[in-house]
Amino acid sequence: MHVATLSTRPFDPERALRLGRETFEIEAAALNQLAGALGTPFCDAVHAILLASGRVVVMGMGKSGHVGRKIAATLASTGTPALFVHPAEASHGDLGMVTSGDLVLAISNSGESAELTAILPVLRRLGTPLVAITGRPGSTLGQHADTVLDSSVEREACPLNLAPTTSTTAQLAMGDALAVALLDARGFRAEDFARSHPGGALGRKLLTHVSDVMRSGDELPRVGPEAGFIELMREMSAKGLGAAAVVDEAGRILGIFTDGDLRRRIESGTDLRPASAAELMHIHPRTIRADALAVDAAALMETHGITSVLVVADGDILQGVVHIRDLLRAKVI
Repeated sequence: MHVATLSTRPFDPERALRLGRETFEIEAAALNQLAGALGTPFCDAVHAILLASGRVVVMGMGKSGHVGRKIAATLASTGTPALFVHPAEASHGDLGMVTSGDLVLAISNSGESAELTAILPVLRRLGTPLVAITGRPGSTLGQHADTVLDSSVEREACPLNLAPTTSTTAQLAMGDALAVALLDARGFRAEDFARSHPGGALGRKLLTHVSDVMRSGDELPRVGPEAGFIELMREMSAKGLGAAAVVDEAGRILGIFTDGDLRRRIESGTDLRPASAAELMHIHPRTIRADALAVDAAALMETHGITSVLVVADGDILQGVVHIRDLLRAKVI
């Protein structure tokens, strides 16, 4: 069996750079042209999606299908429930995934993908709203669609003007534009984004509360105001946080003593042995509530150059302590 091989010319770095820059220029020009042509159909598409009580079902074949998967993922993560259905599989049972209240977003540069056009009459009979992203508004897809988003481009970035490059970039940008307009219309917030990205850095920052990372119970370093210097140091050493809260019998915070306080007292030549915790502590320590975001505790530490913050409940009752190591362990910082 003969296997055809492509002939290769000697690698030319300058030619590669030129083609790379031309690709950016061609695709950027196409996107600018799309932006200038955006009009009423785009608003109609956004409005139709907002009115849909179900999901956005994205469909596309080949490279348009790959773009469609990304668009579906972007919509789903920004407040618009969406999924991708392969048009070929839709003809063999997966069309049942399209339910009442759904809207179909079909993507095809030519608008004539056989697998996609085959199911258009069925979608019409089902009464499913159809938004098309296509480079040929007059195509079969364009004629069946309720709303057509024109993604036509003058040329592909491919030197042969064959490989989908500029056209797929245009489709992807159109999908991103829809997602951005929709998330704004829905009042989508950073907190909402974090809920769909709990494993990411943003999710950890916006979903992790002080109560999730703080030390409490037996891990909490605390002494009464009458405790002597030795008892105070033992408590700090045992809990390993470099600080100890000073509290009254009701658990109200009176002050705090830290490693930094210890160094400053030693440097000043003070004899610490006869002193009580009440005499050594400094009052008005930095505090935070358990329901605050952990990232706020991190900001408090950074602003004041400290490594731990006391957690308080109503009436300045000591509830816990959060240390910078706890924030690092939770990957909040």
